[in-house]
Amino acid sequence: MTQTDIPTEGATPSSPRLDPPAPSEQERMIEAILFAASEPMSLREIVARLPEGCEPSEALMSLRARYEGRGVQLARIGDAWAFRTAADLAFLMQEETTETRKLSRAATETLAIIAYHQPVTRAEIEEIRGVAVNRGTLDQLIELDWVRVGRRRQTPGRPVTFVVTESFLDHFGLESARDLPGLAELRAAGLLESRPPEERSAFFPAVPGEGDEAMAEDAYEDE
Repeated sequence: MTQTDIPTEGATPSSPRLDPPAPSEQERMIEAILFAASEPMSLREIVARLPEGCEPSEALMSLRARYEGRGVQLARIGDAWAFRTAADLAFLMQEETTETRKLSRAATETLAIIAYHQPVTRAEIEEIRGVAVNRGTLDQLIELDWVRVGRRRQTPGRPVTFVVTESFLDHFGLESARDLPGLAELRAAGLLESRPPEERSAFFPAVPGEGDEAMAEDAYEDE
C-alpha cells in the first residue's frame, strides 16, 4: 500500500457528487412544489426544496410558457411564484357574499398613495393627501397585510417608510407595483367606487380617457 492509499485516522470516505436532475425533471419537481404550496414561493424557497445543484430559473420560465393560455397559469408575484386561475376565467370562481367591511375613503387614498409612491413616509402621505393620517388607518392596512413597514429614510429623524406587500400584489393579480392599474381597473377590482368629480383626490396618476372619475367612500373607520 502506498502512502497515498493509507486512510487518515477518523476520516470517512467522501460521497461522490451527484449530477443534478435533467431540466425536464427539475421542471416537474417545481411544478409539484408550487401546486402543493399554500402561498407564493420565492426562488430561494424553491431552491431549498430541490436536490443540490438545481438551477430553477430556466425551469420556471419553461414552466410558465407551458401553462400560457391554459386555465391555470404560473404567475410571478413580486419575487415569488404561484399557480393562479387565468384572469379571464376569474368569473367562474366568484361567489356572492355579503361584504361587511370596506375600506374608508381615508384608507383607500392612503393605500393608493403608498402603492403609487412607495417607499413613502407618513409625513409624505399627509403632504399628498393634505390632511393628517389617522394611525388607525395605517394599522388597518398593515392588519390586512396589504401594507408593511419598509426601510427607514436616511434623513433627520430616520422616519420609517411604507410599501405594499406581495399579498396586495397577489390580491389584485399584479406581478409588481409597476403593473398598477388605472382608475377604471381599480373600480372593476372593487377597490374604488363612484364619487363626485370635485372630490377626486390628486394623488392618482393621470389615466388617458378617465376624465373626472371618482374614488371610494365606504365606511370602515372615521378619521
